[in-house]
Amino acid sequence: MDKSRGKMVRDGARSGALRLLGAVEAGATLDEAAAQVERLPPAERARARRLALEVLRRMDRADQLLAPMLARPPRPEIMRILRLATIEMLALAEAPHGAVNAAVALARAMGPKGQAAAGMVNAVLRKVAGAGQVWAGLSPQKMPSWLRGPVVDAWGEDAARAIEAAHEAGAPLDLTPKGADCPGEALPTGSHRMSVGTQVSALPGYASGDWWVQDAAAALAVRVLDPRPGERIADLCAAPGGKTLQLSAAGAEVTALDISEPRLARVAENLARCGLSARLVAADALEWRPEAPLDAVLLDAPCSATGTIRRHPELPRIRDDSALAELTDLQARLLDHALTLLKPGGRLVYATCSLLCAEGEDQLAALLVRHPGLMVESPEAPGIEPGWITPQGGLRLRPDLWPERGGMDGFFIARLRKSADQT
Repeated sequence: MDKSRGKMVRDGARSGALRLLGAVEAGATLDEAAAQVERLPPAERARARRLALEVLRRMDRADQLLAPMLARPPRPEIMRILRLATIEMLALAEAPHGAVNAAVALARAMGPKGQAAAGMVNAVLRKVAGAGQVWAGLSPQKMPSWLRGPVVDAWGEDAARAIEAAHEAGAPLDLTPKGADCPGEALPTGSHRMSVGTQVSALPGYASGDWWVQDAAAALAVRVLDPRPGERIADLCAAPGGKTLQLSAAGAEVTALDISEPRLARVAENLARCGLSARLVAADALEWRPEAPLDAVLLDAPCSATGTIRRHPELPRIRDDSALAELTDLQARLLDHALTLLKPGGRLVYATCSLLCAEGEDQLAALLVRHPGLMVESPEAPGIEPGWITPQGGLRLRPDLWPERGGMDGFFIARLRKSADQT
């Protein structure tokens, strides 16, 4: 009885993963698809998401392996079952008999059409179970051409392949400490790193707010800004709040803006948990103005988020570059406005979690043309390696950096100073 019940629970996670994958195929992010698994127990809900993530990271690779074994393309829901079982066996070391039996049961549970496909599912997956050597010879799945082309142009084919390998490997859990106590491996830049799959709420210091979750690359934006106690600083696109927390912990007087009130509520929750404070303002950053000029502004601008694919592998499947021109125009307008908020000699840090130079290096070059008196200051913070600094003086971070440590998100960060005679 217990054994049967355990199998049902595991299949609950698999069924949830299949629902999540179906939602992504329909155009949803995994966060937007979360309602698909909300009725599962918390542990199984988490397992369903992990399985979906692993499939999304390797879907093309699985399809390449499966294609010669299929007489014709199966129905989408059956293909999802085949992908899941393939990746469980060949990437996640699931016992073949368990993965195959579960896949057949999932097919049969789909009604007459699924029952008709169950024999094919069984036969194909038994072949897959013996294809480990072929699987090992397949390359990680490629970025879509609209992203891969610019990456190759910027850094070359070898870098593109290394980034794709980092995307497949996924992302560890990074923490930013409020003080000295923080679990995990201390990284050179000041972040702490836990292994993939760590349960956040179970870690020591979570309830007491001793740290918060934030990728090591994202945390560098504030470290490059170098906030000082008492400085008046605006975080213009603040949610979910990691950078606001950093600014507040440094002793700055922080105004955190976001256009979304629900997203600002998350910032408030994180501030409360960590015992930190900031003034929260729900407003359009293009229209907001402070009562007096600011010492510094942090602009982590809306972008393509292509630097976060190792955490969000669904993004290349549901987005393309059709909105890029609109995004880069918004970034430029936000940059121009941010400069007007600064006092003479004030500083601005511009950041995007993007792999596209159009949202980083090119955006900086255009800004300097529009504002001749603006100075780029070389990024200085512990752990920054010389090879990360661009010829312009910006900071280019990529998922293939720190391969021995588990990589980092893709980011572009630039620190700029307004001249003393600019108003």
